[in-house]
Amino acid sequence: MTSATLDGEPAALSSVTMRRRAPDVRRPLWTTLAALATAAALSAGVTGPAQAGERTPRSAAKVVAAMQPGWNLGNTLDAVGADETAWGNPRVTRELLDEVRENGFRSVRIPVSLGQHEGPAPDYTIDPVVLDRVEEVVDWALDEDLSVLLDLHHDSWMWTNAMPARHDEVLAQFTATWEQLAERFRDHPRTLLFESINEPQFSGSTGEAQEYALLDELNVAFHEVVRTSGGRNADRVLVLPTLHTDSGQARLDSLVSTFTALDDPNLAATFHYYGYWPFSVNVAGGTRFDATAQQDATDAFARVHATLVSQEIPVILGEYGLLGFDRHTGTIEQGEKLKFFEHLGNQARTTGVTTMLWDNGQHLDRTAFSWRDPGLFAQISSSWKKRSGTASTDQVFVHPGAVTAQTVTLNLNGTTFRDLSLGKQKLKKGKDYQLSGSTLTLPAALLQRLSGSGGYGTSAELVARFSQGVPWSIEIVNADTPVLSDTTGTTDAFAIPTDFRGDRLATMEARYLDGSNAGPHGWTSFKEFDVTFAPDASAGTIVLRPAFFAEVADGAPVVLTFHFWSGATVTYTVVRTGTTVTGSIG
Repeated sequence: MTSATLDGEPAALSSVTMRRRAPDVRRPLWTTLAALATAAALSAGVTGPAQAGERTPRSAAKVVAAMQPGWNLGNTLDAVGADETAWGNPRVTRELLDEVRENGFRSVRIPVSLGQHEGPAPDYTIDPVVLDRVEEVVDWALDEDLSVLLDLHHDSWMWTNAMPARHDEVLAQFTATWEQLAERFRDHPRTLLFESINEPQFSGSTGEAQEYALLDELNVAFHEVVRTSGGRNADRVLVLPTLHTDSGQARLDSLVSTFTALDDPNLAATFHYYGYWPFSVNVAGGTRFDATAQQDATDAFARVHATLVSQEIPVILGEYGLLGFDRHTGTIEQGEKLKFFEHLGNQARTTGVTTMLWDNGQHLDRTAFSWRDPGLFAQISSSWKKRSGTASTDQVFVHPGAVTAQTVTLNLNGTTFRDLSLGKQKLKKGKDYQLSGSTLTLPAALLQRLSGSGGYGTSAELVARFSQGVPWSIEIVNADTPVLSDTTGTTDAFAIPTDFRGDRLATMEARYLDGSNAGPHGWTSFKEFDVTFAPDASAGTIVLRPAFFAEVADGAPVVLTFHFWSGATVTYTVVRTGTTVTGSIG
């Protein structure tokens, strides 16, 4: 869809629009549509907030439901620095928002960080250039028929977090910030929602009781400012977060107390979910989306449903994803990642939660307008409407000279298995493979044939299809036990020469000779992927990060155990002496 604007003066213009409009500026489409609706409402004798486009304003629940699914314009207008490109993303264009809508999204969350653009007390005036730019992007999104959630973002850790020590100053700045935003957007349609503050947090508090009270104070002030600013803000849907936008029961209960006191039907709640932490960052052996990780997600959505949704409080999952998202280093293995998003999508859909995917540029390429991981997006978008079958793994390792039958457990998720194919060829059940219940057996003869000449790496890809949803790919990988070599380096640059031989690194343990844990996160022997170590298959190395050596005793041998996805393990010993590091096999 191309940019759609209309020439000519609409029947009604907001005071904010009148103030900033140059005579030759083309008006946002939504203002023209609103003017036509206003005229129709007036001719019908409708008065009050509804006359600006809705005879009977939709309930907050309907507004929020219509936003499903949503997308975050992350690390852009919220970037801390000179402008919206400071964190590496290009300037927003209307074409980007058109692409977002074309990919099935119905809403966009626009995080903005404004404290850095504000003048001194008592006015805390927002730089008009910045505010104009925010309005421009909001208008583009609305013109693309996207609902918008405008969110005050990194201000939460830049200055509102100082509220315990600077209560009056923070409250004054917060109030002034929302007074200006409420005034600027007072006449925008109700498809624009306001979110009070992103991931609220407080430094130097006396405990969570004080933090709950401070967040309640901010949310109440936000509500008062917006509701008394007139225009469509009288019934605009306002979105309030829990402390840290966390789904813990105590934090949900505290937010419910605020909702009860405000007694406003045009409110919604928000929380964020980035998964069970050990899995989300791959630490403490959390390599798989196992029963523990699944239950964490299930429990989070169950609490939100019981505490909020079932009490007719609409809920927006304002951000979701995984914290360890680098596909190239393999922080979260691809199949495990896909299972997480399939499960999360189902939990959100069945509990009535609207989702907004966090994207700081790692998902949608904002220049090429393509998904960096099409398979992942296919799984995410499918989960908005239905379940997909998955499996216990998406990689089967074949060891040359020792080919044996292997099994894969199918996770049917309410679907039925349809077929297994190799390219365009459908394999024959009973001949090429066996299926017993949810157990898929790949015979040695099939794997021998698929392994080809036996060269290391992916030799074939099987695709399992189900009665609905996204197909599940299974890589057939020729691999042997990796070989590591002795080396020397420094705490700032240490890379172990590694012949991966087709295998892939899953995780690393680190222990001293007495068996105690070495390195960061001393409560577990399994270290955090990418933060402390990372494979570089193209360079043929496993890199140990400075963060690892920063918490390793000087002169004490550390035995590393590398766990590979094939099931192979290799031990390696490193010794730090000052800034010098030596590494050896065994």
